[in-house]
Amino acid sequence: MTPGRSCERAAPEPDPTADQATKDAMSNATTVSPAHSASTASTLITNIAALVTNDPSLGDGTPLGLVQDAAVVIEGDRIAWTGDQSKAPATDNRVDAGGRAVLPGFVDSHSHLVFAGDRTQEFNARMSGRPYSAGGIRTTVEATRAATDEELEANVTRYLAEALRQGTTTFETKSGYGLTTADESRALRVAARHTDEVTYLGAHIVAPEFAEDPAAYVALVTGEMLDACAPHARWIDVFCEQGAFDGDQARAILTAGRARGLHPRIHANQLSYGPGVRLAVELDAASADHCTHLTDEDVDALANGRTVATLLPGAEFSTRAEWPDARRLLDAGVTVALSTDCNPGSSFTSSVPFCIALAVRDMGMTPDEAVWSATAGGAAALRRTDIGRLTPGAYADLTLLDAPSHVHLAYRPGVPLVTGVWRRGERVL
Repeated sequence: MTPGRSCERAAPEPDPTADQATKDAMSNATTVSPAHSASTASTLITNIAALVTNDPSLGDGTPLGLVQDAAVVIEGDRIAWTGDQSKAPATDNRVDAGGRAVLPGFVDSHSHLVFAGDRTQEFNARMSGRPYSAGGIRTTVEATRAATDEELEANVTRYLAEALRQGTTTFETKSGYGLTTADESRALRVAARHTDEVTYLGAHIVAPEFAEDPAAYVALVTGEMLDACAPHARWIDVFCEQGAFDGDQARAILTAGRARGLHPRIHANQLSYGPGVRLAVELDAASADHCTHLTDEDVDALANGRTVATLLPGAEFSTRAEWPDARRLLDAGVTVALSTDCNPGSSFTSSVPFCIALAVRDMGMTPDEAVWSATAGGAAALRRTDIGRLTPGAYADLTLLDAPSHVHLAYRPGVPLVTGVWRRGERVL
């Protein structure tokens, strides 16, 4: 859902069994690009009950920059003006929001969408008392290796359409279910047809065939596999965790990626205390993701660095694990993002609104903080300032709620409140 990707290919044929809304969303998810989606005409969206701009200089002066009785002007693929609707300039077109809330499109900065199969049986067993461990990833690796390129493409398209219907306009996604040079590079090629926020995660776990020689696998990830994958990715990631990669291995992997022009991010401190968070800050990683088990030193490091703490409550929900303490991080001054971690094993949800509700209910966040973290926070985790906010010059990515306030995302959990989505200036839902 970033520019310059989707205009070069045809849209997939819609599933004849899908309803019309799903068909439309699938088509939009794969064919919109600035080259043909947003005209130069201007559009005024007016009668907005509450507008989240994420600009503290606007509206109520809070981080959300909340403007009541607001309007937004879109020109091409950008925001041209926001403010009180009584002061809105003249435009070519006009849309009445009907007294609903408008906020930036959600920025899902952590997902794993290039995979095949599912792990229903694993989930069912876990809900019956079996704890989650990193070993479950191997099941998806086997299915993904066996899948065709067309099957992987169809899965990505399906989950992107699903996310779009729930207000996600920008997403990051990773490789990590191939674990061979050929399978990792093809996963990244599939992902890169849908987004510029592509992450090389050859270091998800040690590939099964290297179980007795993890050092050889690290050499592969930092050598031949990196050479094949770097041209298709912006980021490099590693699962720094017991059962995956230790601190020294993670450092070697991220440093090698950085030398090839890939910026670090890291799966850190999900299942246990460890060196991941402090390594992320040391290497200026854009984000440390999960951040469930943190020492005071970890929190201090995040508070004094640029690394965003990306929290993924879908994983704790799905695994019945301990919730990350968002309140502790926020009170320390850490920048927090919220994302879905959409993957077939530990967090099989594409719904950012669901994650917002979980963060408010179980992680100590206020509704304002959760919405900011799912929009501007996600943008910060991708080191972007052109998304996650509704201010002049930002991309015109907007979500319209069938509610008068963004607070309803937490207040009415599970209710499909997203009733309109604009991406790069075009209404796609």
